[in-house]
Amino acid sequence: MSDIECLTAPQIRAHASDGLAALLVDAVDSGASVGFLAPLGHAEAASWWQGVAEEAERGVRHVWASYDDDGAVSGVITLVRATMPNQPHRADIAKLLVHRTARGRGLGRRLLATAERAALDEGLTLLVLDTETGSPAESLYRSAGWTRAGSIPDYALTPAGTPHPTTYYYKVLAGS
Repeated sequence: MSDIECLTAPQIRAHASDGLAALLVDAVDSGASVGFLAPLGHAEAASWWQGVAEEAERGVRHVWASYDDDGAVSGVITLVRATMPNQPHRADIAKLLVHRTARGRGLGRRLLATAERAALDEGLTLLVLDTETGSPAESLYRSAGWTRAGSIPDYALTPAGTPHPTTYYYKVLAGS
């Protein structure tokens, strides 16, 4: 498994229609509640990543990716900066995705730590995220020092279309 690299907007565009789209489709197909309903079409996933590239170009979203030994995208995480004037210290962790063939080897933890370090380096002091209540991701976030803020019933639909609760977490970054 390769090192994790921060992707530029042109790199995101270059990978949008292949590796990034395939990773997002894999996440939805394997039941991850990441904002899309199943079945997620490849074109729709690629289009979403093209929008991410635009956000990266504006400096609103940062994207880090890891690749497997064959060069396919095996994991990704994005950090979305808050844009309101009263929130310059805060960002959201969004779309932590690990391909099902790469799970269970610590890649999610490495991606999360990479985004946290980058946020701290940018002077951010607070990160927030939401995840499907009861998902395997919850144990990752808790073990990585994130604090559960609470759950909202029926917040989002699972990929199958069933309402499901979402749990919010936050992390105050060291040095803040």
